[in-house]
Amino acid sequence: MSPSPAGGAPGEPQQLSLLQGFPASAAEASGPALAAQLPVARVLIESSLPHLDRPFDYSVPAALDAEAVPGVRVKVKFNGQELAGYLLERTAGSDAGHPLVPLHKVLSPVPVLTPAVAELAGRIASRYAGTVSDVLRVAVPPRMAKLEREFAPDGRLDPALFGTEMFGLATDVSLPSPAAGSVWATYRNGPAFLAHLAAGESPRAVLTALQGYGHGGWPRMIAEAVAAVRISGRGAVVVVPDYRDLDRVESALLELLPAGDVARLTADDGQTPRYRSFLRVLSGAAGVAVGTRSAAYAPVPNLGLVVCWDDGDDLHIEQRSPYAHSREVLLLRAGQEGAACLLAAHSRSTETERLVASGWAQAVEAERTVLRRTVPRVLNTADSYELEHDPLARVARLPAAAWRAAKEGLERGPVLVQVARAGYAPSLVCETCREPARCTACSGPLAIAGPGGSSAVPQCRWCSSPAPAWRCGTCNGARLRRGATGALRTAEELGRAFPGKPVITSSGDQIKATVPETKALVVATVGAEPVATGGYAAALLLDGDSLLRRENLRAGEDAVRRWFNAAALVRPAPDGGLVVITADDAAGVGALLRWDPAGYASRELALRQELQLPPAVRVASVTGGRTAVGHFTEAIQQRLAAQGTVLRTAGPAPLILPAAAGAGRTPPRDSAARDSGEEVRTLLFIPYAQAADATAVMRAVKASAAAKRSDDPVQLRLDGVDVL
Repeated sequence: MSPSPAGGAPGEPQQLSLLQGFPASAAEASGPALAAQLPVARVLIESSLPHLDRPFDYSVPAALDAEAVPGVRVKVKFNGQELAGYLLERTAGSDAGHPLVPLHKVLSPVPVLTPAVAELAGRIASRYAGTVSDVLRVAVPPRMAKLEREFAPDGRLDPALFGTEMFGLATDVSLPSPAAGSVWATYRNGPAFLAHLAAGESPRAVLTALQGYGHGGWPRMIAEAVAAVRISGRGAVVVVPDYRDLDRVESALLELLPAGDVARLTADDGQTPRYRSFLRVLSGAAGVAVGTRSAAYAPVPNLGLVVCWDDGDDLHIEQRSPYAHSREVLLLRAGQEGAACLLAAHSRSTETERLVASGWAQAVEAERTVLRRTVPRVLNTADSYELEHDPLARVARLPAAAWRAAKEGLERGPVLVQVARAGYAPSLVCETCREPARCTACSGPLAIAGPGGSSAVPQCRWCSSPAPAWRCGTCNGARLRRGATGALRTAEELGRAFPGKPVITSSGDQIKATVPETKALVVATVGAEPVATGGYAAALLLDGDSLLRRENLRAGEDAVRRWFNAAALVRPAPDGGLVVITADDAAGVGALLRWDPAGYASRELALRQELQLPPAVRVASVTGGRTAVGHFTEAIQQRLAAQGTVLRTAGPAPLILPAAAGAGRTPPRDSAARDSGEEVRTLLFIPYAQAADATAVMRAVKASAAAKRSDDPVQLRLDGVDVL
């Protein structure tokens, strides 16, 4: 395809126009001289409009012939505008059927889009029914012209410019070989996995790591796997959820690899450092890319290994369309480039369990004898034995067994206390009827704000409106009580219970990466637990029932993952390590007591397969106004029915519960909901055998609806973890 030029075809009679005046002369209509070889460029325009998600043909002027190579950023004229894009390829001809508009400008002679990444972007867009342009917005960082002039003075990146003089890099350090004392040696299938990597092969493994700290922790294991693949002369990509994990993995890699061989890719570092690392990887100066979710697209040459740590963390999900998950990006990339794959975590998600159960990947786990001497002892205060000795343990937030574990642990080192919520009193309820206290303006939950609960007036957590004269809508009561205790209130109570012991908090916007080896209480929200160098002496996992009560299909799976992540930071049982959990859930707590994350994941997957819920099937959610959602889903169903495919659907269902509706309801997110007055969602469940055809139809319907503009826009999202 190509945009239509202003003039007609050469030699065609032209009619004078009262509006446009006399036609251009023949010389002007013919345009500039074109390149002698491959005069047609296929350009992908940077546009989020679905109906423009395809390459367009442009002619290549002779003046731009040398610079217009595949992968460069270009500027083109489209529909009277100048738009940026990427030159995908050069061809000898075009099937457009009319003269082509010439390329307007080559923004940079550096080919930043490699063929492998361009192909991967197309696969991701197809899988998630999105646009390639949206994927490339994440894959290719914004251009820094100063860095390109510095490292590509003649338009071609020179790896020698990323040298020891500027970065202090050592280029003559030999890569280590897998040693007999490797941490992998204590895991079943571990040594074989490293051996296959070093031999240039591409094994696929799911690792269940035991320790989260010290030399035997998971960062060291990932670093050894990367070092093994570097021995074979291939590159690696490592993706982690956040900057704290990134710092740990980067430090472990630098212990085994030359500093110049590791490139750090994360938007948190700023645009200039990120683009410098991107150019290092693109030039081949660095063979290992490590970073957060955008690092999954790093253009590592001769890719041999992709690694994803803790794929169950929702930070791996891109927050912009098409909402791709890092795990899925890396799986597609491993298949496309024939690379090895390592999915590692302390627990196991149902998605990775499905890969193991299908035989696609092999499990790398520790033997039970190794496990018993590596992990801490786990105690449940809700079991029959503990309840017999402490009848109040079921209702107490800090049962006697947890208090004893904290007291004894403080004699040996730091003690971790995991809580569910940040703040002081993150939720309030009516003291009379125990109904949640809601804001009269927006129906949001009321809470006590301020550091240490210093605010005397409750405030709404959504709109921050104060509620000095609150009245319960159910019983007309005027007295409030705490419905949940936050990290700050917990730290305050523990400080009184253990006088003389320091209390450290890690929650909200004050998250700590590490804590010193002092005898202190460390109160942290789930996911914000700092790492103690020598491990914690004990850990108290509070508010487990609150995590399990979340209205989400993955509430149990996510709670178990968070428990294992915290317990892995505790010293082994032979060294006195103890974990106390206060939740009642039999299946999840039992998995932690046995230290059997694989068994819990297998049970969850079996239940999902029986009920035909994700990840046993894929799910697509269509969100927007009721009319627009109805038309969109009907168009999808009609096209699939023509192909003989019928999908199971659920909805449309309102997104806002009736209890929260009324004058104070939260305003809809977009114009589609505003125009219809109600925002709804419809779910479509897609078997894997029909997923390719279904997503192609959804993508086509989305493009057709965007081009016609007959309905309000809707949001189409594939495999969202928060829709069930």
